[in-house]
Amino acid sequence: MNVDHNCIFCKIVAGQIPSRKAYEDDEFLVFHDIAPWAPVHLLIIPKAHIATLSDIDPSQDAGMLGRMLALAPRLAREHGATNGFRTIINTGSDGGQEVYHLHMHVIGGPRPWAKG
Repeated sequence: MNVDHNCIFCKIVAGQIPSRKAYEDDEFLVFHDIAPWAPVHLLIIPKAHIATLSDIDPSQDAGMLGRMLALAPRLAREHGATNGFRTIINTGSDGGQEVYHLHMHVIGGPRPWAKG
């Protein structure tokens, strides 16, 4: 598995930095955002380090991306977003990406949301 020892999300996967886990399997870690924009704000990350969505290899990563997206509805419902949610993948600096480890935001719950 590819790891970047300077990446905060890789450190969370390794257990070096604590997180409030919502789900974990062999491929993904899901945890609550530390600065949530809504009542439900989860981050789904692959355990393998991929810096951005632009860095994926379609021939190798398409299945992983599908499984990542497929987790979102179940986790959103389980955590209280029963009336809808948003999925967001920020990519690169112009796309608003702050942590350079591929991650999907799952944001939902009763409105009005504090941000975005």
